[in-house]
Amino acid sequence: MKCAHYETIKSERMQKPIPLIDIDFLKKYDTAGPRYTSYPPAPIFTSEYNEKLFEIDVIKNNDENYDPLSLYIHIPFCDTLCYFCGCTTVVTNNRNHITRYISVLKKEIENVLPYFNKHRRIVQLHFGGGTPSYLAPKEIEDVFSFLNTRFRFATDAEISVEIDPRGLTMEHLEAFRAGGVNRISLGVQDFDEHVQQAVNRIQPEEMTTQVITWAHQLGINSINVDLIYGLPLQTQEQFLKTLEKIIHHTPNRIAVFNFAYVPWMKPHQKLIHAEDLPSAETKLALLKTTIEQLTGAGYEYVGMDHFAKPEDELVRARNERTLHRNFQGYSTKANADMYAFGMSSISHFGNTYAQNFKTLQEYYDAVEQGTFPICVGYRMTRDDIIRKYAIMRLMCDLILDKQEVEERFGISFNEYFAESLVLLEEYAEAELVEINEEELRVVGMGRFVLRNIAMAFDAYLKKETAGKKLYSRTI
Repeated sequence: MKCAHYETIKSERMQKPIPLIDIDFLKKYDTAGPRYTSYPPAPIFTSEYNEKLFEIDVIKNNDENYDPLSLYIHIPFCDTLCYFCGCTTVVTNNRNHITRYISVLKKEIENVLPYFNKHRRIVQLHFGGGTPSYLAPKEIEDVFSFLNTRFRFATDAEISVEIDPRGLTMEHLEAFRAGGVNRISLGVQDFDEHVQQAVNRIQPEEMTTQVITWAHQLGINSINVDLIYGLPLQTQEQFLKTLEKIIHHTPNRIAVFNFAYVPWMKPHQKLIHAEDLPSAETKLALLKTTIEQLTGAGYEYVGMDHFAKPEDELVRARNERTLHRNFQGYSTKANADMYAFGMSSISHFGNTYAQNFKTLQEYYDAVEQGTFPICVGYRMTRDDIIRKYAIMRLMCDLILDKQEVEERFGISFNEYFAESLVLLEEYAEAELVEINEEELRVVGMGRFVLRNIAMAFDAYLKKETAGKKLYSRTI
C-alpha cells in the first residue's frame, strides 16, 4: 500500500516539510506500545535488582568518573486528583505529610552523597511530580538551600520545575527563581471548561496567563506548556481554540501528549466516563490540527509530542543529532548520568536503571533505616545497549546510520537486526521508512508512528509482555 498522496505544510522556518495526516491510513497503526523514554521499558524492571546491587553500581559509576550529572527530584503531592494523571501522586491537604517527606528526601540524598565523585558537576536539575509547586515558598527555599550546599552546579545548569498554576503565588515563583530555576513547565492540558470538569482540573486561562507574566517579570524566559489530546469531550474545533490561545502566549516549547488511558494501571482513571473519550479517528484529527497550527505558527516539530521555537536548544540539538530522550521526554543533556530522588523516581546511570519504592511508607521505611529505597531495577545487557541506541537515534534523529552502529558496536547491522528489518518491510512499503545500504530513515507520515517503528527493534515485546496490558495506545 503506497502513501504518496499526502500534501505538505510548508513553513519558512521548518527544516523539513511536515506531511498532512491521512487519518484513515494511520488508523491501522493504532496499537499498544512503549513511549521509549527508556529501553528496556520500565515494565521489564525486576525486583531481583535491589539496594545492594544499586550500591555496587553507584560505586562503579563514580570511580574516576568526572562526567556531568543530572538530578531528578520527585515531589508526589497534589491537593486534588486529576482524573487523567498517569504519574505517581499522593493527594493530601495535610502539610505535615509534606514536612516529613522533605525530611526523608534530604536523608535519602545524604545516604547517597558519600558515594558520589565530588568533582562531578550538576548540569541539569528537574523537579517533577505530583506538584512541586505545591510546596510552600519556605519549603522551596529550604530544599534549594540543601541542594546548593551538597552539590556543585555548573554555571549554565538547566534548572527546571513543573508548575501547576492553580494555587500558585508570586512568592512561589520568587522562591524557585532564587534557587536558580531558569525553566518552568506549565500544566495546562486544555482550556475548555467542559473538558476541565470531565477530568477534575478546573484551571481558568487567566491563571496560566498570570503565571507566564510573573515568570517573565522574574527573568524566567524559558517556558514550556504541556497539553494533552485525547481527553474526554475534546473535539477538533474546541481544541483548536486552546491551541490558538497557547500560541498567543508564545511559550518556548509546547508538549502535546497523547492521553494514556490505562485504567488497569491507574484505577482512578475509571472516574473518567469512557464513553466521553474521543475515538481513534478523532484523536488523529486532534493531532492533525495540533501539528498544522503549531508548525504554521513557526514552531518546529522536534519529535513525537514536542514542539519548539527554531532558536530553542531542543531544535539545535535535533539538527546537530545530539538530542536525547529520557523519563522527562526529549532532553539536550545526553551525556549526563541521572540520579533520581524521592518516591517512585527512576535513576539511570551507566547501564543501570533503578526505581524507588512507589508507596510513601515503603519509601520512608527504607530511607529511615539507612538503606537505598530501591524497589525494582535493571542492568542492561550488551543487546539492550545496542537496541537502545538504535531506538533512541530513531526517536531523536529519524535516521539510523548503519555504518555508525556497526563501528560503535562491532556488529553487522543487517545480520544483527535481521528480524527487525523484516518487521520494517511493511513500513517501507507504506513509505513510512526508507531503507538502503547506508541508513534507515523515517520519512513522510512515519514520524507520527515513531513508537510503532521503534517497536521493530524491541526484543521484549513478544517475550515478557505477551498477553499483558502494559502500554498505552500509540495513536
